Amino acid sequence: MARMKFLCDADRCIECNACVTACKNEHEIPWGINRRRVVTLDDGKPGERSVSMACMHCTDAPCAAVCPVDCFYTTADGVVLHNKDLCIGCGYCFYACPFGAPQYPKTGNFGTRGKMDKCTFCSGGPEADGSKEEYEKYGANRLAEGKLPLCAEMCATKALLAGDGEVIGEIYKERVETRGYGSGAWGWLTAYNDKAS
Repeated sequence: MARMKFLCDADRCIECNACVTACKNEHEIPWGINRRRVVTLDDGKPGERSVSMACMHCTDAPCAAVCPVDCFYTTADGVVLHNKDLCIGCGYCFYACPFGAPQYPKTGNFGTRGKMDKCTFCSGGPEADGSKEEYEKYGANRLAEGKLPLCAEMCATKALLAGDGEVIGEIYKERVETRGYGSGAWGWLTAYNDKAS
Protein backbone atom coordinates (compact mmCIF):
# COMPACT_ATOMS: atom_id res chain seq x y z
CA MET A 1 0.00 0.00 0.00
CA ALA A 2 1.29 3.46 -0.91
CA ARG A 3 2.18 5.87 1.88
CA MET A 4 1.18 9.37 0.83
CA LYS A 5 3.68 12.17 1.41
CA PHE A 6 4.41 15.78 0.49
CA LEU A 7 7.83 17.07 -0.56
CA CYS A 8 8.70 20.67 -1.37
CA ASP A 9 11.83 21.20 -3.44
CA ALA A 10 13.17 24.48 -2.03
CA ASP A 11 15.37 24.94 -5.10
CA ARG A 12 12.26 25.19 -7.28
CA CYS A 13 9.75 27.06 -5.08
CA ILE A 14 9.29 30.67 -6.27
CA GLU A 15 6.92 31.78 -3.47
CA CYS A 16 3.99 32.33 -5.85
CA ASN A 17 1.45 30.98 -3.30
CA ALA A 18 -0.53 29.11 -5.97
CA CYS A 19 -0.61 26.09 -3.62
CA VAL A 20 -2.13 28.19 -0.83
CA THR A 21 -4.76 29.70 -3.14
CA ALA A 22 -5.64 26.34 -4.72
CA CYS A 23 -6.17 24.78 -1.28
CA LYS A 24 -8.35 27.63 0.01
CA ASN A 25 -10.51 27.63 -3.14
CA GLU A 26 -10.89 23.86 -3.47
CA HIS A 27 -12.03 23.39 0.12
CA GLU A 28 -13.74 26.77 0.70
CA ILE A 29 -11.60 27.32 3.78
CA PRO A 30 -12.84 30.17 6.00
CA TRP A 31 -10.93 33.40 6.56
CA GLY A 32 -8.15 33.04 9.14
CA ILE A 33 -7.39 29.38 8.47
CA ASN A 34 -4.50 28.34 6.23
CA ARG A 35 -4.09 24.62 5.71
CA ARG A 36 -1.03 25.40 3.60
CA ARG A 37 1.37 28.35 3.71
CA VAL A 38 4.65 29.33 2.10
CA VAL A 39 7.50 30.04 4.51
CA THR A 40 10.55 31.98 3.31
CA LEU A 41 13.88 31.47 5.04
CA ASP A 42 16.58 34.19 4.95
CA ASP A 43 14.16 36.55 3.17
CA GLY A 44 16.03 39.09 1.03
CA LYS A 45 19.46 37.58 1.72
CA PRO A 46 21.70 35.44 -0.46
CA GLY A 47 20.59 31.82 -0.24
CA GLU A 48 16.94 32.72 0.34
CA ARG A 49 14.67 29.66 0.16
CA SER A 50 10.89 29.25 0.17
CA VAL A 51 9.09 26.11 1.30
CA SER A 52 5.41 25.23 1.04
CA MET A 53 4.30 23.91 4.46
CA ALA A 54 1.26 21.95 5.61
CA CYS A 55 0.57 18.83 7.63
CA MET A 56 3.30 16.35 6.74
CA HIS A 57 1.15 13.32 7.68
CA CYS A 58 3.79 11.95 10.03
CA THR A 59 4.29 8.23 10.50
CA ASP A 60 4.19 8.72 14.29
CA ALA A 61 2.13 11.93 14.45
CA PRO A 62 2.81 13.99 17.61
CA CYS A 63 -0.61 15.65 17.29
CA ALA A 64 -2.30 12.26 17.64
CA ALA A 65 -0.12 11.37 20.63
CA VAL A 66 -1.25 14.38 22.69
CA CYS A 67 -4.95 14.52 21.72
CA PRO A 68 -6.98 13.84 24.89
CA VAL A 69 -10.06 12.68 22.93
CA ASP A 70 -8.27 10.59 20.24
CA CYS A 71 -9.81 12.46 17.33
CA PHE A 72 -6.84 11.67 15.05
CA TYR A 73 -6.56 8.55 12.93
CA THR A 74 -4.36 7.34 10.07
CA THR A 75 -5.81 5.97 6.83
CA ALA A 76 -4.48 2.94 4.96
CA ASP A 77 -2.61 5.42 2.69
CA GLY A 78 -0.80 6.93 5.68
CA VAL A 79 -2.83 10.16 5.68
CA VAL A 80 -3.34 11.60 9.18
CA LEU A 81 -6.93 12.84 9.53
CA HIS A 82 -9.09 14.02 12.40
CA ASN A 83 -12.73 13.81 13.41
CA LYS A 84 -14.22 17.28 13.99
CA ASP A 85 -17.16 15.77 15.86
CA LEU A 86 -14.75 14.55 18.56
CA CYS A 87 -12.44 17.60 18.66
CA ILE A 88 -12.84 19.80 21.77
CA GLY A 89 -10.57 22.61 20.56
CA CYS A 90 -8.03 22.24 23.38
CA GLY A 91 -5.03 23.19 21.20
CA TYR A 92 -2.67 20.45 22.38
CA CYS A 93 -2.17 19.30 18.79
CA PHE A 94 -1.17 22.82 17.77
CA TYR A 95 1.60 22.92 20.37
CA ALA A 96 2.79 19.38 19.57
CA CYS A 97 3.01 19.81 15.79
CA PRO A 98 6.49 20.91 14.62
CA PHE A 99 4.97 22.23 11.36
CA GLY A 100 2.18 24.39 12.83
CA ALA A 101 -0.40 22.47 10.81
CA PRO A 102 -3.41 22.53 13.18
CA GLN A 103 -5.40 25.76 12.74
CA TYR A 104 -8.33 27.20 14.68
CA PRO A 105 -11.08 29.52 13.40
CA LYS A 106 -10.95 31.74 16.50
CA THR A 107 -8.39 32.87 19.03
CA GLY A 108 -9.09 32.41 22.70
CA ASN A 109 -8.66 30.21 25.72
CA PHE A 110 -8.94 26.46 26.07
CA GLY A 111 -11.97 25.15 24.18
CA THR A 112 -13.19 28.53 22.90
CA ARG A 113 -11.32 28.57 19.57
CA GLY A 114 -13.63 26.14 17.79
CA LYS A 115 -12.86 22.87 16.02
CA MET A 116 -9.34 22.31 14.76
CA ASP A 117 -8.75 22.29 11.01
CA LYS A 118 -5.71 21.01 9.08
CA CYS A 119 -4.57 19.66 5.73
CA THR A 120 -6.39 16.46 4.82
CA PHE A 121 -4.20 15.60 1.80
CA CYS A 122 -7.46 16.22 -0.10
CA SER A 123 -8.91 13.00 1.33
CA GLY A 124 -11.91 14.29 3.27
CA GLY A 125 -12.80 12.91 6.67
CA PRO A 126 -14.63 10.08 8.43
CA GLU A 127 -17.98 10.77 6.69
CA ALA A 128 -18.97 8.89 3.52
CA ASP A 129 -16.76 9.72 0.51
CA GLY A 130 -18.20 12.54 -1.57
CA SER A 131 -21.04 13.31 0.84
CA LYS A 132 -22.27 16.85 1.51
CA GLU A 133 -21.38 16.48 5.21
CA GLU A 134 -17.81 15.48 4.36
CA TYR A 135 -17.36 18.47 2.04
CA GLU A 136 -18.80 20.95 4.56
CA LYS A 137 -16.47 19.77 7.36
CA TYR A 138 -13.30 18.75 5.51
CA GLY A 139 -13.51 19.93 1.91
CA ALA A 140 -13.14 18.00 -1.33
CA ASN A 141 -12.12 14.33 -1.29
CA ARG A 142 -9.86 14.24 -4.35
CA LEU A 143 -8.09 11.03 -3.28
CA ALA A 144 -11.40 9.11 -3.50
CA GLU A 145 -11.71 10.42 -7.08
CA GLY A 146 -8.23 9.11 -7.92
CA LYS A 147 -6.67 12.59 -7.95
CA LEU A 148 -3.73 14.07 -6.05
CA PRO A 149 -3.99 17.12 -3.76
CA LEU A 150 -4.76 20.25 -5.75
CA CYS A 151 -1.93 22.24 -4.13
CA ALA A 152 0.65 19.97 -5.79
CA GLU A 153 -1.21 19.82 -9.10
CA MET A 154 -1.31 23.64 -9.28
CA CYS A 155 2.39 24.13 -8.55
CA ALA A 156 3.77 25.77 -11.71
CA THR A 157 7.40 24.82 -11.06
CA LYS A 158 6.54 21.36 -9.68
CA ALA A 159 8.36 22.27 -6.49
CA LEU A 160 5.54 20.77 -4.44
CA LEU A 161 5.19 17.03 -4.99
CA ALA A 162 2.48 14.82 -3.51
CA GLY A 163 1.77 11.11 -3.76
CA ASP A 164 3.35 7.78 -2.90
CA GLY A 165 6.39 8.51 -0.72
CA GLU A 166 8.63 6.07 -2.60
CA VAL A 167 7.78 7.60 -5.99
CA ILE A 168 8.26 11.12 -4.63
CA GLY A 169 11.64 10.07 -3.21
CA GLU A 170 12.75 8.71 -6.59
CA ILE A 171 11.69 11.90 -8.39
CA TYR A 172 13.60 14.06 -5.91
CA LYS A 173 16.67 11.80 -6.07
CA GLU A 174 16.70 12.09 -9.87
CA ARG A 175 16.38 15.88 -9.63
CA VAL A 176 19.31 16.16 -7.22
CA GLU A 177 21.51 13.88 -9.32
CA THR A 178 20.67 15.87 -12.46
CA ARG A 179 21.16 19.28 -10.90
CA GLY A 180 24.20 18.40 -8.82
CA TYR A 181 25.62 20.57 -6.06
CA GLY A 182 28.78 22.48 -5.36
CA SER A 183 30.82 24.46 -7.90
CA GLY A 184 29.56 23.92 -11.40
CA ALA A 185 26.11 22.75 -10.33
CA TRP A 186 24.61 25.94 -11.71
CA GLY A 187 26.11 28.58 -13.92
CA TRP A 188 28.31 28.63 -17.02
CA LEU A 189 29.29 24.95 -17.13
CA THR A 190 25.72 23.75 -16.68
CA ALA A 191 24.15 26.34 -18.98
CA TYR A 192 26.54 25.61 -21.87
CA ASN A 193 26.85 21.86 -21.23
CA ASP A 194 30.60 22.05 -20.74
CA LYS A 195 32.31 19.23 -18.93
CA ALA A 196 34.12 20.17 -15.74
CA SER A 197 37.76 19.11 -15.87
